[in-house]
Amino acid sequence: MDTSVFTPHNDLEKLLAEVHQGTVEVEDFVSRLLAGEQIFMPVRDEKHAIAGFQLSTKAQPLVIEDDEGTQILVLFTSPERAKPFAEMFPDFKGGLLAEFPWILRRIGGGFPVSINPGWDVGIDFDAETVAQLIGSLPEESPN
Repeated sequence: MDTSVFTPHNDLEKLLAEVHQGTVEVEDFVSRLLAGEQIFMPVRDEKHAIAGFQLSTKAQPLVIEDDEGTQILVLFTSPERAKPFAEMFPDFKGGLLAEFPWILRRIGGGFPVSINPGWDVGIDFDAETVAQLIGSLPEESPN
């Protein structure tokens, strides 16, 4: 996959690029994510008679394993950013744009997260950091 040129597609990607350039602190990027920034989560494409509709109400996110067998949730800063990576996983052609806190609440603790794997401009959170981020979220208000 050709990831040699990273041209930001949105404000979140601009901010992440600034983190990599050293002009913005990682904490500022994380704060923006936790404030409800939308992020793209590839999900398994279920075969259905009507294209674009899923059979279940529970999307199965793209989770990969590293060399040590640790499962890692894969997220992207935009749907366009996911396309080259998702080509390696043909069952994951679709995805969800969701607020980062919503995703964190649903995965619970114990999962590392990789944002923009395969790109030079990305960020990884180990399972302990993800658990701390989840612990810092305000209570979810009932709808």
